[in-house]
Amino acid sequence: MAVTVTIPTALRQYAGGQSSAKLEAGTIGQVLAALVEQNPVLGKQLYNDQGALRSFVNIYVGDEDIRYLQGAETAVPDGETVSIIPAIAGGMR
Repeated sequence: MAVTVTIPTALRQYAGGQSSAKLEAGTIGQVLAALVEQNPVLGKQLYNDQGALRSFVNIYVGDEDIRYLQGAETAVPDGETVSIIPAIAGGMR
């Protein structure tokens, strides 16, 4: 039982250059904990000092934002894709 976590280009330097990781299915919290265990420096990019996901980090299970599901308790079924998508600010005024 595994899920695929896609790692965006901006965060790959903190994940050993990996574009994705195969991890055991479970909740989002468990999947991300396993990812950070494999890539400890990535944890500072995903979580704030209080251990909460940073506000500019969006996590999707399939096409669904976990903020509109059960957050860290969102179940990730076997074979599903989890996407880490950092928010991007900027543009023209």
